[in-house]
Amino acid sequence: MEFKHTSVLLQETIEQLAIKENGIYVDGTLGGGGHSYEIAGRLCKGGRLIGMDQDEAAIEAAGQRLEPFADRVTIIRSNYCNAVEILREMGIEGADGILLDLGVSSYQLDTLERGFSYKYDTVLDMRMDRRQTLTAKDIVNDYSEAELFGMIRDYGEDRFAKNIAKHIVMARKDKPIETTGELNEIIKAAIPAKMRQTGGHPSKKTFQALRIACNRELEVLQDSLESFMDFLNPGGRLCIITFHSLEDRMVKIAFRKGENPCTCPPDFPVCICGNKPKGRMITRKPILSGTEELAWNKRAKSAKLRVFEKIAGGSV
Repeated sequence: MEFKHTSVLLQETIEQLAIKENGIYVDGTLGGGGHSYEIAGRLCKGGRLIGMDQDEAAIEAAGQRLEPFADRVTIIRSNYCNAVEILREMGIEGADGILLDLGVSSYQLDTLERGFSYKYDTVLDMRMDRRQTLTAKDIVNDYSEAELFGMIRDYGEDRFAKNIAKHIVMARKDKPIETTGELNEIIKAAIPAKMRQTGGHPSKKTFQALRIACNRELEVLQDSLESFMDFLNPGGRLCIITFHSLEDRMVKIAFRKGENPCTCPPDFPVCICGNKPKGRMITRKPILSGTEELAWNKRAKSAKLRVFEKIAGGSV
């Protein structure tokens, strides 16, 4: 299947990166290369773009798309949590811009054998990096009821998490849960009929929770935010596009802490903790898609862009 993915908030993101033609930029979630194509096109030969993705199909598709800029683009298959370490191994000690477009791609959702979507009856997989061994099937069949409940409650924010976890454990006593279709039926049975009629697809939140857990999405994001802010050159910007409240909240809190890291009690007349700001939040409120983009790209509805800028002398 051809890798198809529409980059959300494309022009807004490029504008916020404030690209310098000889700068160093990192796209930690390369995907089909939509954002990277626009970045690379604004660089001269002295500039450099390092694109990363853990999905082999994304690496292949982006490589083809970015071929016209081969003299200024380096593509690496890796999770973005390894970016700073990899860049330093390359002799790069700072970036003028870093971009993360989080979540699942249209290609991953629409490719049946990847098992990301509740719309198709296929194998339970959900791995963004197919080199890893843990799959959604393993989680569904091996997690305890308490672990499943916590995962669906925390990552899916589903009010019926407890009952869904209970039904999953009951069902797998008879046979392992193998497919997305089987899991759909189990979830459906765990949610009251009235809520199934009005609350959207009953599996949406549980599938989100499974995907996040399988790929350790929130842990990876949390572990990367501070190191990315530190790795920016003065004036460099970190742009992050999120698609659900868990990610957005995490980014907002990290950016606020980067701007105001003081831990002193509010009634202290002067700061004595010694924590120095790393930079400033460019976006007090997230940037959202405009009506024109929303008209042709439904995925953009939940997208939020937040931007942080490193200041000269920002703490490292």
